[in-house]
Amino acid sequence: MGHIDAGTGTTWAAFAAAEPELEATVRERFGQFTHHVLGTLRKDGSPRLSGIEADFRWGELWLGMMPNSRKALDLRRDPRFSLLANPGSGTDMGGGDVRISGRAVEITDPKELDRYAEAVGMPMPFHVFRAEPAEVVRTFVEGDDMVIRTWTPGRPVRTIRRGTDDSPPRETTS
Repeated sequence: MGHIDAGTGTTWAAFAAAEPELEATVRERFGQFTHHVLGTLRKDGSPRLSGIEADFRWGELWLGMMPNSRKALDLRRDPRFSLLANPGSGTDMGGGDVRISGRAVEITDPKELDRYAEAVGMPMPFHVFRAEPAEVVRTFVEGDDMVIRTWTPGRPVRTIRRGTDDSPPRETTS
């Protein structure tokens, strides 16, 4: 029996409206590469990592997948996911690590599927999910600090700075 979930209730557009600067940074970071890493949950609850192309279009984040792929079946069973932007080559962080976690809502309306297929040139059949973000995190180095910026629905962005020494992290909200 598939896992039924109403989602987070948050759209990518709502995140963009709430935090336009962070949203632009996240989209830019994902735009540096085509392939990214999607984390889903297997039937036994263990994690599965898969390559995926993330698609920002019409104010939303879309995840398209081949029919009956393991990652699509995982998301149908349990919609929780985590998506990591491709870290790039070597040790160049390319603007830092960016991760989006939340719920994936499968699109089943034939008109919406046709619209998406036409826009991206994806041959039918396929699965497409709309991402509902529950957390967006950017981690990067600034001077001597590691900086972690975190957004969750209904809250301002939290920024945590950690130095290279053993002093406690410093936190601010925007």
